Amino acid sequence: MITRFKSWLRSTLNRRRLEENMNDEIQFHIDARAADLIRTGLAPEEAQRQARLEFGAIASHKDGMRTSLGLRWADDLWCDLRYAARILRKSPGFTAIAVGSLALAIGANTTIFSIANEMLYERLAVPHPEQLRLFTLTGDNNVAVHSSWGDWDHLPGGRIRFDSFSYPIYQQLRKDNRVLQDIFAFKDIGRANVTVDGNAQAVQLELVSGNFYEQMQVIPTLGRAILASDDGAPGTGAVAVISEGFWQRSFGRSPNVIGKVINVNTIPVTIIGVNPSGFTGAKSVQSSPELFMPLSMIPLLHADIGHDGPILSSTKLFWVQLMARTKSEISVAQAQVALNLAVTAAIRATMTIKKDDTMPELILSDGSRGLNFTAREFAKPVYVLLGFVGFVLLLACANIANLMLARASARQREMGVRLALGAGRSRILRQVLTESLMISVMGGLLGIFLYFMGRSSIPKLFINAWEQQDLILPFHWRVYAFTAAVTMLTGILFGLAPAWSSTKAEIGTALKEAGKTATRHRKAWSGKAIVSFQIALSTMLVVGSALFIRTLINLNSIDPGFRADHLLLFDINPPSKQYPEPKDVALHARIEEALRSVPGVKSVTLTDNPLVANDRSNSDFIIEGAPRIEHKRGDYSGYTYLADVGHDFLSVMGIPVIAGRGFTPQDVHSLQQVAVVNQALVRQFFPHDNPIGKRFSPDDRPEKQEWIEIVGVVGDTRYSNLKDEPPAVYFDLYNQHKVIGGATYTIRTQMPPEDITPSLRAAVQKIDRDLPLMDIRTQQQQIDATTQQERMFASLTAGFGLLALALACVGIYGVMAYTVSQRTNEIGIRLALGAERAQVRSMILGEASRLAIFGVAAGLLVAFGLAQLVKSMLYGLKASDPASFAAAGSLLLAIALFAAWVPALRASRVEPMEALRHE
Repeated sequence: MITRFKSWLRSTLNRRRLEENMNDEIQFHIDARAADLIRTGLAPEEAQRQARLEFGAIASHKDGMRTSLGLRWADDLWCDLRYAARILRKSPGFTAIAVGSLALAIGANTTIFSIANEMLYERLAVPHPEQLRLFTLTGDNNVAVHSSWGDWDHLPGGRIRFDSFSYPIYQQLRKDNRVLQDIFAFKDIGRANVTVDGNAQAVQLELVSGNFYEQMQVIPTLGRAILASDDGAPGTGAVAVISEGFWQRSFGRSPNVIGKVINVNTIPVTIIGVNPSGFTGAKSVQSSPELFMPLSMIPLLHADIGHDGPILSSTKLFWVQLMARTKSEISVAQAQVALNLAVTAAIRATMTIKKDDTMPELILSDGSRGLNFTAREFAKPVYVLLGFVGFVLLLACANIANLMLARASARQREMGVRLALGAGRSRILRQVLTESLMISVMGGLLGIFLYFMGRSSIPKLFINAWEQQDLILPFHWRVYAFTAAVTMLTGILFGLAPAWSSTKAEIGTALKEAGKTATRHRKAWSGKAIVSFQIALSTMLVVGSALFIRTLINLNSIDPGFRADHLLLFDINPPSKQYPEPKDVALHARIEEALRSVPGVKSVTLTDNPLVANDRSNSDFIIEGAPRIEHKRGDYSGYTYLADVGHDFLSVMGIPVIAGRGFTPQDVHSLQQVAVVNQALVRQFFPHDNPIGKRFSPDDRPEKQEWIEIVGVVGDTRYSNLKDEPPAVYFDLYNQHKVIGGATYTIRTQMPPEDITPSLRAAVQKIDRDLPLMDIRTQQQQIDATTQQERMFASLTAGFGLLALALACVGIYGVMAYTVSQRTNEIGIRLALGAERAQVRSMILGEASRLAIFGVAAGLLVAFGLAQLVKSMLYGLKASDPASFAAAGSLLLAIALFAAWVPALRASRVEPMEALRHE
């Protein structure tokens, strides 16, 4: 086998020399035989002729030698490729349609697959990410963990999942761990205010333990990593490692960045290293924090987070995430059992367990993708999109298969001639498949180009309009492998039927000029079946598009309960170390007053919970003098939502006052706390009473209760998002609280955001130059962000639906045009016998209508079943929405008739005499 391979490789690489040697050897044998014949008395010319006759066909001998060396298949392939290129070049219209439609389908599939790969399958850019295990906890509604800073997921069966631990439990687990490598901790604490060379900006900050870089096995590109000595006593370790993106953006990749001091929440911090390209920390694969600092710095960076004492010693607040690498000699199951016991012991040792509290269960989940929030949020939508583009690709294949079937029928005579000359049916099959694969390869290459052009625009659908776009789909081997596999599969898929049809040519029939009779009606059932299949697929895609577009229309038609026009929003988050309570309240009051004097500002207010921003805050609602009602844990019927606002909030937002009054400037300095409530709260808590003048407390602990008087009732507004009905909400004044922390400012102005923003920034920096304006956006952009997933689906599926309609139109036109050309003589006889031209048009349109009706019916039936899978993603309509199904069916029928009209018109204009001579 090795010898044969070496011989083949040598012959392939030295092909010209091989051909020369074959010619020399053949000539040698002929000359030797001719010499023998001359010695017998023949003349030289006659001897040469006789020698050649005895030797036989030279070309046949050469083919035999090439076959023995394994070169024949390469020669045949080259010939097939040249012939396929010549055939496709002769039909530029067919080639353009086939390659273009396939490129669009492959490009769409490649783009959506690359999104799926990035969001669902990509791993952290660290050595051996498969070894990482994320510590997660699950429990029921009575789990012993009562306070958590992090995300909670609700699981089937009423259980909850969270991935936070208290710092004392982390220390205990690290001490007791014998089954995993060293446990490390990390926490993404959101954005911090960073000042670099006098320029204030907001950056993402992740705090890490001193063994983080060692266990992640990451070596900085520049400088050094955070070490255990940096993560020491609380409040120490003012050092940072920065991301490559932040290094590029803020320091121009200067190597002098090491040792530079920047201010993080007004704290001087020294840069000690730059992370390597592609490293995104432990939280996410898709985006990287700009700063990494030791966990020991959290008391200075977030002084207001601690519950019952300093956060690093708090036993009640679960806030830090944990990871560790597995040991090769210990299975994950064994490690999980051992650590479960350790977690239970640590909880009992550090916390006071109440009577009904239950212990959480530890699960060592896959940590190779970090916390993997993106996969949990977008897994189902991405899989739905993959299904959509898969149907588009199948539709494109059906379209090309239909066109190639028509071409195969038109080339029956050619195939008959080739068979008559000795070509085998397998040779014909291979030739037609080569043409199909050439089309698919050209479509694949063009599809890769379209993917390259769109890889930076498609991710915009997944991020907010005001966010910096760092998500550019990278080129990954999986994407290339996927595209190559799809390209080859589609070439075989749409080429198999035409290739098989070509091998069925009968030599005698194909060679006859009059093989078709005047009255022969070619059914072309295979082509018509494919057209019906195309229409069914198109119907399914258009139904899906209609459902998602109607969902977005329903969401956009919702009245949020306030005026969203001409509102500009931005966030200010003062450092809690510099502005502890009540200094933060005073700071916001100064900023609010300063912004009122900015030219172009009509009015200004602020809130700690902006409306329709996926934010929410709730509390107890204890009515003064009302009997106390005990609620079980997990029962929120006695809770209400709230927002601390400025006294102009109602007028700035345009929320109507239904009863009583709104806030006044005098309320700011009043000793009596006041609030306004919405109508939903009145219906829930005061169904038969007038709430004006009533008092309530947001705290059910008697020693903590402060009574707030209701002074007005306002109209209902959407609170967190557009989908949920307005909940019970009360608004109170932030000025009457001791602490507010960060706040969202709302400016009503007629000026464009880009024109007024510099003035607003200058007004804030006059008060504190280290306070950046974060997330500058309009109120409408904020609302749109809450419907981001619906907008993404509506945009992409609408595009796929239009592509499906175009492909269906081309398919119907192609098969009907081919049918008309095959029935030209039949149509001529009908016209000669007295048929009206309108009757001919009706005959062709009727045939197209029957195909369309069958395809639409099948498509609607399948769409009805598939729509049930996405009903949770719809809003304001059922999965069986009659309007969407009727609109999709009607549109496909209209497209079918439109596509068939030109062939029908052409058929009705046939001249009988010309048709009778047509063959």
